[in-house]
Amino acid sequence: MTTARTGGDIALVDLLDRLLAGGVVITGDLTISLADVDLVHIELRALITSVGKLVQP
Repeated sequence: MTTARTGGDIALVDLLDRLLAGGVVITGDLTISLADVDLVHIELRALITSVGKLVQP
């Protein structure tokens, strides 16, 4: 049984359930530079999903 919400409030558990059910990809880039010289470059790629969605029978 699902209930529709009319307000903008959502519980953290509901949000995590929706993310794990559909999956989400998080990407990001971070560059630390000094005098226009790149010193550190970090790339982040993360896939968050449930094991059931990832491994289908």
